[in-house]
Amino acid sequence: MSSEKSFAAGSPAPGPVPKDQVRLYSMRFCPFAQRTSLVLHAKGIKFETINIHLKQKPDWFLEKNPEGLVPLIETPAGEVVNESVITSEFLDEMYPEKKLLPATPFGKAQQKMMLEHFSKITPHLFKISSAKRKGDDVSGLEAELKEKFTNLNEHLVKKKTKFFGGDTVTFIDYMMWPFFERLGMFEVQHCLDHTPELKKWTERMLEDPAVKAIMHSTEDHKTFYNNFLDGKPDFDYGL
Repeated sequence: MSSEKSFAAGSPAPGPVPKDQVRLYSMRFCPFAQRTSLVLHAKGIKFETINIHLKQKPDWFLEKNPEGLVPLIETPAGEVVNESVITSEFLDEMYPEKKLLPATPFGKAQQKMMLEHFSKITPHLFKISSAKRKGDDVSGLEAELKEKFTNLNEHLVKKKTKFFGGDTVTFIDYMMWPFFERLGMFEVQHCLDHTPELKKWTERMLEDPAVKAIMHSTEDHKTFYNNFLDGKPDFDYGL
């Protein structure tokens, strides 16, 4: 069973995970859960999705994951794995047919170092959004973001590749993409104007089948995010 509508407190627990697939516990607008979903789609893994109402979490979900966060992967053996990067790496190892991480230890380390660097960029997006809502000046924050985007752009220039791991989409691209999909939501897409190679990367990512399969429009992201910030998230928005 796959569920688009979210399971809230009082919802019946889903049955066991079918033997031939895995189950993703998710939330339709969560960028972190999107990472795991991208990996599942890119690797062609058979899976079902259970969306969770993150303000009214079912008890059975909290039993699986007391922190109550998504994404969460559950296997037919009852193995439960959480956190976006960990679930994504777990799936890449569990289903080795189409590897997204490099084969060499150094190649893997390079992608993980880049992801660590990128993890310092994402808080900037939320800071800018919060400051704008308060009517604060964001020019300093945007200048910092542009500098970080410049560093990413230089990485592509030096590597002379279409994507961050080479000339095909790999693990690092999928880990970064959900936040670039939301640049319009954060109203910072102009911060890409001085980074031509990074801009080309976003255009190439938009053509990726996994990205196309699950992406939301900027308008939908904005509506959900604004409702979320107002304390009234509609986890089933658009259904």
